[in-house]
Parts: sequence; structure tokens; C-alpha cells
Amino acid sequence: MAIDATALAGTTSGDARVPAVPAPPAAPAARPTLDQDVLAELYRLHGGYLLRAMLRVTSGDRGKAEDIVQETLLRAWQNPAAVQRGPEHSRPWLFTVARRIAIDHYRMQAARAQEVADETPEDHAGAHDPYDEVLVAQDVAVAMAELQPHHRDVLVQLHMKGRSMVEVAQVLGVPVGTVKSRSFYAVRALRPILEARGMAWAG
Repeated sequence: MAIDATALAGTTSGDARVPAVPAPPAAPAARPTLDQDVLAELYRLHGGYLLRAMLRVTSGDRGKAEDIVQETLLRAWQNPAAVQRGPEHSRPWLFTVARRIAIDHYRMQAARAQEVADETPEDHAGAHDPYDEVLVAQDVAVAMAELQPHHRDVLVQLHMKGRSMVEVAQVLGVPVGTVKSRSFYAVRALRPILEARGMAWAG
């Protein structure tokens, strides 16, 4: 018996057309992931740096720091476009991701502590979150590490140690005018580094 082509395209019943059974949808394309060799290179270049940074922000909790680093690399594996400039240029993105994961871990831990104490979220509405300040300070320190040493030294003296221009000149053994000039160029160099991390220089 021959198969009627209308059985595939649909049949008619009086004036009404009976639609054919639709074909099953195509399977979604697999989401692209980062090449394993590139992922290994990311870890080689930045794994130790990320671990040291996360050890500082987790008060030396190595297990938690390692978990954050692993989760950061997992995010990189899932988002190859984020590191398309190459492993050597990916440190700012990796650190930003690690920082956000660390904040999420801290807040989840704080939320669990509230539940154990039968406290409601409203009990701590607007509460000061010191972890954010620690991480922001860590961000600034990492960003400043990318500056030239003579620029970094001036910013540390002026903004981290709170010294005046005259005091900085005495500490560094340079004229006050040199301190002013280095401070100007240091801030100008630091701004785009901080902006890449979603921050702004408040100095």
C-alpha cells in the first residue's frame, strides 16, 4: 500500500485541515566551554595568586579559599568568551569572579547563622558588612601592584598611611613637587585598572 503524501503534510476533513504531527524539536546545541589546555594555563598563571588572595580574605581558611579558586576556574571553563584575550590577560576577570564568589559564600554563611539563631533578615537590615570593605581593600591593593613602584610608593604613603605631601617627600627623599607629580600620574594610571574591576578611585 502506498503512503499518501498528505499523511506527512496534513490531511483534510471537509473544510478543516488537520495539521500533521510536528517534528520533535532539534536538541539544543551544546554550550561552548573553555579548552582544557587553556584552563590549565589559567591555573598555572593565576591559580597561586588567586589562592593567596582568597586566603587573605578568608582569614587563612585554606579549604574555603581552595573552594573559591575551584569555583572561579569552573566559571572560566563555562564562559570561554570572558577569557578570549588569552590566559595572560585574564587575571582581572578571574579576581573579580573570585571576589564575588567570596562575598556570596560569606553572606550564605551569615544567613545560616541567622537561621540557627532564629533571627529574621529584618533584624539585620542595613547592617554593616565588613567583608565588603576587606575585599574592596584587597581589590585596591591588587590594582596598585600593577603600578610602577615609584607611583605605588607615593599612593601608599599618601592614602594608606595618611601622610602629607611634605612628610611623603621626607620619607621618600624627593622634592614635594615630585611627590605631587607622581601622585597625579599614579592616580591617572590607577583609575582604568580599578574601572576594569568595577570600582572607582575615591582617593
